Amino acid sequence: MGLSVIGAGVGRTGTYSLKLAINELGLGPCHHMEEVLHDQPAQVPLWAAAVQGRADWEAIFAGYGGAVDWPTAGFFRELSTAYPDARFVLTVRSAESWVDSFSATIYRLLSAPDQVPPQMRPWFDMASAVIAKSGFPTGLDAAGLAKAFDAHNEAVKAAIPADRLLVYQVKEGWGPLCGFLGAPAPDTPFPRTNDRAEFWDRVAGKI
Repeated sequence: MGLSVIGAGVGRTGTYSLKLAINELGLGPCHHMEEVLHDQPAQVPLWAAAVQGRADWEAIFAGYGGAVDWPTAGFFRELSTAYPDARFVLTVRSAESWVDSFSATIYRLLSAPDQVPPQMRPWFDMASAVIAKSGFPTGLDAAGLAKAFDAHNEAVKAAIPADRLLVYQVKEGWGPLCGFLGAPAPDTPFPRTNDRAEFWDRVAGKI
């Protein structure tokens, strides 16, 4: 199974809702950082190798039909070449609201390496490297994060042909996504999940 839909949006842009939507449309299973956390012995070394330029995409995405969130979003250029028929979804939101959410969740987690349990260190190091590769090293202030967020989104739009790319806010619901992917819109409400409280609940459950 090759990937047919790839999310190029970084974490905290509705990627978990997009994952659930892709699954509901029958285009999954959809890979997400949650899958890495659930299968660290297999996934972490593969992604660590990808950061070093030795990606084995077939092994990483074996059994998946879609992929969103980090680590995937850090490799949109490579994946565009590896999966030339895949369609890309760039999830976006205002830079200000993203900085607020990212700073209170993922960035806060990455900024406390001394609090990471030893068994989680390989995952933490890989995730930190992927997020830094995406333009978000630790130590940026709010203005630096907003600039990096805009730069990532512009880089995606420059690298992915327009006919393969949907720039999308999850609050838009099923219509634009289903139209882009050529899938009928479900009768069910669009999934809306993974607020900040859910984020920390998920982290606590994995770490």
